[in-house]
Amino acid sequence: MVAALALDRERLRQHALSVAGEVPDPEIPVLSIADLGVLRDARVTESGQVEVDITPTYSGCPAMNMIALNIEAALAEAGIDGRVKLVLSPAWTTDWMTQEGREKLRAYGIAPPAPKASRRGLFGLDEEVACPRCGSTATEKLSEFGSTACKSLWRCTACREPFDHFKCL
Repeated sequence: MVAALALDRERLRQHALSVAGEVPDPEIPVLSIADLGVLRDARVTESGQVEVDITPTYSGCPAMNMIALNIEAALAEAGIDGRVKLVLSPAWTTDWMTQEGREKLRAYGIAPPAPKASRRGLFGLDEEVACPRCGSTATEKLSEFGSTACKSLWRCTACREPFDHFKCL
């Protein structure tokens, strides 16, 4: 009986993660919060409620309240009694983005962050940013901030198109 209860709890946990993982990022709707690496974990409490952990991409990210509300709504729609818990430590890093998420960014016209964050990357010292449209690395940064604080504005000198680059954090 105990093993069956543990299995049911694990199934509920996995189902909740699947449902929550499909919630789109409100700023970049082609990405799910699972793609982005914002969805951290879930657990089933003794009362049967599911707690879903999320971590903001940066402190003060205005999208987090909307993400939390959207997760709770998705869970409720799936018949799951759930709530969201904001987890700040360890801090989110672009290393948590999925490869599929990086490809979705590129296809959407946003240059993805480097595959592995580095201390130099935090200061923009290692940046070789490829244009998401033509693939050229003949690019230049126009502004440290793009359409949102987590992106910078760049231009390709080959195809002349401007584009956002998701900052490496």
